[in-house]
This record gives sequence, C-alpha cells and structure tokens, in this order.
Amino acid sequence: MVWTKLRFTAGLTSFTFYSFVQEGFQVEHENELVLQVCLSIECRVNSDDCLMEKPTSYCQFVDSLEEDHVHRIYHDQHYGFPIDSDDELFCRLVLEINQAGLSWTTILNKQDNFRMAYSNFSIQEVAQYGDADVERLLQDAGIIRNKLKVHAAIYNANQIGALQESFGSFQHWLAHHHPLPLQDWVKLFKKTFKFTGGEITNEFLMSTGYLPGAHIATCSIYPKVLKASPKWNRG
Repeated sequence: MVWTKLRFTAGLTSFTFYSFVQEGFQVEHENELVLQVCLSIECRVNSDDCLMEKPTSYCQFVDSLEEDHVHRIYHDQHYGFPIDSDDELFCRLVLEINQAGLSWTTILNKQDNFRMAYSNFSIQEVAQYGDADVERLLQDAGIIRNKLKVHAAIYNANQIGALQESFGSFQHWLAHHHPLPLQDWVKLFKKTFKFTGGEITNEFLMSTGYLPGAHIATCSIYPKVLKASPKWNRG
C-alpha cells in the first residue's frame, strides 16, 4: 500500500484525497478515478491492512521514508519552495496537470521522462511543437499519454510565452496578481490556461510558494521553506 494523492472532480468542485491505495493501480480515465476513490474509502473501513494508524499530513508521511525516496526528495527539496525559473514553473504546471486522475507517485517516478519528452520544459521549444511532436508524445510510454494533457502543455507554453512578452516573465505575471484569494486565482488560471481546475491551480500555487499550506508548522522542512522567502510569507 502506498500514500497517494487523488483528485476527484464532481461538477465544478475538485477534491483531493490523501489515502493509502494499492501500488501500481493507476487511473487513466475519469470512471476509473471514481472506482479508485471508492476502493480507497472502502479500504479504510474494511481492510485490516488499513487499520494501522495513518499519517495525517504529507509531512508526517515522508518522515517514514528513506532519504532517497521520490516523495522524500520532493517534499524536502522542492515542495513549497519558490521557483525562480519560468521553465521550471512551467515544469511544475505540466506535472500538476498530468497528475490529475493519477497518483503523485506515478508523476514523480516519471518526472525525468517528462523532462526529456518535453525538451527540458523549455517554454519556447514546447510552444513550437507541431503534429509530429504530439504524435511522438502520445507514443511515449515513459510519460502520461493523454491527448488533452499533451495539447494543454503546448497551449499553456504559448500562453506563458505571451505573458512573458507582456509582463517580462511568468514570475512577474504571478507576482502581479499576488496576493489573490484562491477562488480568484482559479478563475484567472481557467481564463488563461487549459486543464487548470481548482485543485490543479491550488497545488501549483502552493507547491511553488504563492499559497501557504505545503508543510505543517512542526515539519522539519518548514523553517527552510520560510528561509527561502516564499511569496505568501513576504507580507
């Protein structure tokens, strides 16, 4: 069993489930997502394996992992820390979008494949992708072969390119709108990008330091995040 983050959308509302599910059970379609959520909830109630005391936060969960575990590395070195590169901000957006309907473990395990497939997340290069690149990505078993997500990455790269022309950088555009309440961020992202619902927008902004909540106050990494001066903590 593994700790995983599941996104479930009902109408206009997105939910995030943090739960233990069977490792290797991946979700590719929305109906399977509903099934996985149901299995996850049933597991909590009926499985003896799930009667153990479970961590109540991502921070508590990673404390039990080896230092070289993908979740430990992400949590300790990346989650909630500011990102100073537009290309790396684009990287995080692409990964968050591709996680929709899947476990974050899957994305972390595939992140190097994503980097190779998407030209090291060069906004300029991805914005120029054509039909041949789309087909290449859809045939790449090392990433998530979802046509909507592939097209969203290319569209969003073009949108970020336009923001760079207007604001100087993607970072400047984000700073220009900071601080906004989450609901306004969601409206802005839906207006500007593709495949960015409420949960994706929230996770992107939280994981890059524009919104608080990535770490609990007792987490050993929390002081390091504060020292890095995330946007949400600059007043």
